[in-house]
Amino acid sequence: MDKINDECFACVKSDRKRVWQDEQMVKQLAARLNRIEGQVRGIKRMIEENAYCDDVLNQISSAQSALSGVTKLLLEKHMKSCIKEQLLEGDEQVIDEVLKTIFKMIR
Repeated sequence: MDKINDECFACVKSDRKRVWQDEQMVKQLAARLNRIEGQVRGIKRMIEENAYCDDVLNQISSAQSALSGVTKLLLEKHMKSCIKEQLLEGDEQVIDEVLKTIFKMIR
């Protein structure tokens, strides 16, 4: 693997902050989040306009699914790059960190 692929796909560790570098990934995630934001605004409008409950619930489910997709994409890239890199550097505490994050996600 070359040096670029050995580094985190989108961030550089600096005082526990991540600085995005992969513009393609930023654009992809931002586009997905913009669509989700639009879905949530639509749900709010449906409620304000007294839409049928089942229709609103279906839209909520769709928005949750879309947000889950963003989560899965980001987690996969994080595991394959950031976490892998930290493990290769001998930082085994990162396992506890990622487990804590996953447990928060599934509660």
